[in-house]
Amino acid sequence: MWFAEGNQGAGAMFTLLGFSEYPDLQVPLFLVFITVYAVTVVGNLGMITIIRISPKLHTPMYFFLSHLSLVDFCYSTTVTPKLLENLVVEDRTISFMACIMQFFSACMFAVAEAFMLAVMACDCFVAVCKPLLYAAVMSPELCASLVACPYMWGVVSSLTLTCPLQTLSFCGSNIINNFLCEHSAIVSISCSDPFISQVISFAIAIFNEVSSLAIILTMYISIFGTIIKMPSAGGRQKAFSTCASHLTAITMFHGTILFLYCVPRPKNSWLRVKVGSVFYIVVSPMLNPLIYSLRNKDVKQSVRKLMNRLIQFGRRSVCPKEI
Repeated sequence: MWFAEGNQGAGAMFTLLGFSEYPDLQVPLFLVFITVYAVTVVGNLGMITIIRISPKLHTPMYFFLSHLSLVDFCYSTTVTPKLLENLVVEDRTISFMACIMQFFSACMFAVAEAFMLAVMACDCFVAVCKPLLYAAVMSPELCASLVACPYMWGVVSSLTLTCPLQTLSFCGSNIINNFLCEHSAIVSISCSDPFISQVISFAIAIFNEVSSLAIILTMYISIFGTIIKMPSAGGRQKAFSTCASHLTAITMFHGTILFLYCVPRPKNSWLRVKVGSVFYIVVSPMLNPLIYSLRNKDVKQSVRKLMNRLIQFGRRSVCPKEI
């Protein structure tokens, strides 16, 4: 454990305000969020299961998609259960250790998702621009390495951001005006100098966002250049449909982050931060499997086959055996 024994903040208790300023909306919000979380769990775990059991989906693209679903499931599970708890209980406190662990996990999966989307852009690039070399280039060894990198860098980034927080001390009311333990919110209630922690956070955030977006933009510039040069309209449509779902997922994730942290906002705009955080932490993980399943013919066919098997199995189990 990275907590120092003499850390003054280790025994601190924080209060997550969440959406407590809207008491009449606590029950409706709970029903909305628990529905969203249920769809997120079923959708992402269902996507992983379908990809695992369908031989037709045993390709690099769906291998990466299964890991995106895993990251989305873990990302949402890190934050949503505590959000749901705070909507139905009066005591919204969270210990320093639990708060730091929530931030560590959320940060790790957020970084992993950003670079997983970049890896998927590389896969789209090879599929569209180098189709004849796709099977040779996207070998199982390379795919495993490409998937491992986002997880590893997510852990490194999260540790780099989390370790400086143990040096902070807290001596005030320790009220976090958000539904999760975000870095800026933790730093804002500290009574020690947060300069080093803020500089590290800014540098890591800029590097991760710029580098992941640079990879994505570079890949898609080449992809669009290749698509435009295709002689047939059918070929262009097929090539674009290969990456359409991925582009939608990228737009939702990075668009929300850029809107939250790069667009100037007035002071005390915590409601905007909360709503934006809800979208890319709670809603986006729910939408990703829906986008890929609704826009992808192979996934829809695999779902239909699975449903037919389940229906047939159900009929056999309830029908009496012939004598």
